Amino acid sequence: MSHPLRTLANLVGLDIHRYHAAPNQLAWLRTRDINTVFDVGANVGQFAQEIRTALPQAHIYSFEPLSECYSKLIHTFKHDTHFKAFNYALGEKEERVSMNKSSYTPSSSLRPMANSHKELFPHTKDSSPETIHIRRLDDVWNEIKPAKKVLIKVDTQGYEDKVIAGGLNAFKQAEVVLIEASFIQLYEGQPLFDDIYRQLKTLGFSYQGALHQKLNNKTGEVIFEDAIFVRK
Repeated sequence: MSHPLRTLANLVGLDIHRYHAAPNQLAWLRTRDINTVFDVGANVGQFAQEIRTALPQAHIYSFEPLSECYSKLIHTFKHDTHFKAFNYALGEKEERVSMNKSSYTPSSSLRPMANSHKELFPHTKDSSPETIHIRRLDDVWNEIKPAKKVLIKVDTQGYEDKVIAGGLNAFKQAEVVLIEASFIQLYEGQPLFDDIYRQLKTLGFSYQGALHQKLNNKTGEVIFEDAIFVRK
């Protein structure tokens, strides 16, 4: 028998369904016993906050080169004793370079923004240069000496291949990689999904789908995704 409230709602054109809480998309990481997270391209801490909910006891190391974003990041986590932030980017070699700081800071990149990005996301096209420091993930890894069961998350707006190149030893020891992979070139010289797939496959990872996908509102095509790779 239908619930009386649902029956009444149907009479006025409404339909009532039982509420089911959405599952935490990162909760499955607990089954991999992840206890350390390298958050590469932290921005102001969006991912770090999400992963903290899923893994409340994990040690989180966040890397953010832009000074404005870094300040907001450390303020957000000032009371988190298992969190540490670093004010530099990760790449293939240690150097100081100029980064393109977008007016929409999550779109900031070490590579020039392509016209396709400006057309798809016009609110991101204005930018200004900021000099930043780059280090190699392998060097940082050796300093931190993380415990096993590490997750490496990479969201560096087209610079993902350089992060991997400077962290081959680190990636070989990681358990899970969450990495933004694009299907169209949004930044000049950017590696696409197939390039990232090949890099991680040679390092012993298996592709397991995506957490999120960004679609073209006009065509429905996938622009980029947060790809999941796990140790075989």
